Amino acid sequence: MAEQLIEGINPTRMELLEIRKRLELAEKGHELLEEKRDALIEKFFGIIKQREEISKKVEEALKKAFHDLIEAQMIIGENRVEKISKIIPVYGEIDIETENIMGVKIPRIVKKIKNEIELNYSFSDTCAKFDDAVKSFREALPLLIDLAEAEAAIKCLSKEIEKTKRRVNVLENNIIPSLKATKKYIEMQLEEREREDFFRRKRIKAIMERKNRI
Repeated sequence: MAEQLIEGINPTRMELLEIRKRLELAEKGHELLEEKRDALIEKFFGIIKQREEISKKVEEALKKAFHDLIEAQMIIGENRVEKISKIIPVYGEIDIETENIMGVKIPRIVKKIKNEIELNYSFSDTCAKFDDAVKSFREALPLLIDLAEAEAAIKCLSKEIEKTKRRVNVLENNIIPSLKATKKYIEMQLEEREREDFFRRKRIKAIMERKNRI
């Protein structure tokens, strides 16, 4: 217990009141941090599950898209596919916003994707499989954005969970035990002083009574 005592503490009643306040605050903080940690972990595993579901959809979408692309390359050649792909118009844009979850800023990707896009290449220069590849990659893009958003959220939450765990552990294993030990030490010292004062007063009273009898 002596190793856990707070240094520079005087065993006085004022100090005891201060330690009690600090202990109460530390225990309340510990409770709140535990609640935050548990809520973050629940959210973390929820997004992990979402990420797994999105990953499967991305894998399927990209598998189809690359299959269509390879077939298009086989039909019209890799060079022509590459040349035409460079003149395909922009599919859309994204904006990055943030969402606050238990004090953690999570990035949110706002998709601004066009529903219909005019293709500016001649169908006679391509083939049906090239059009299929363009369509397949367009369908995969929103899923890839959702996957990136989930990955970013997981990374942010993971960092905050670790930080919160460290704070909980410091309070649980260091600060609170130290405050409790110091509180107990001061209480014991004050009790010892009270006993000494009691016996001192008792001795003085006995001495005074003997003098009065003389």
